[in-house]
Amino acid sequence: MPAAFAATPAANGLAIEHGRRVFQTWCQACHGPGADRPGTLGLEAKYNGRLPALLEERTDLTSEFVKIYVRKGFAMMAPFRKTEISDADLDALCAYLTRPRQ
Repeated sequence: MPAAFAATPAANGLAIEHGRRVFQTWCQACHGPGADRPGTLGLEAKYNGRLPALLEERTDLTSEFVKIYVRKGFAMMAPFRKTEISDADLDALCAYLTRPRQ
């Protein structure tokens, strides 16, 4: 995570909010809720209830895992270039998907 985001809890909150917007822009179409979301449907079939199919509900994701899948893709998921999701946006996305849950 960039130092600007990690410096304070408030800055971390900004990174998480920015990551939520990145998710909505680039990920939600495939990984959001609904029967028409291919990423969610694929993960639902793969995990068969052992893990949440919705990425936003997962608590086991790590930044390293997210970065590998975003940059390299997997199965039907295409990789995202830095011109699509910048490194800073990817760091924010990681902050969002790995945020502490209550």
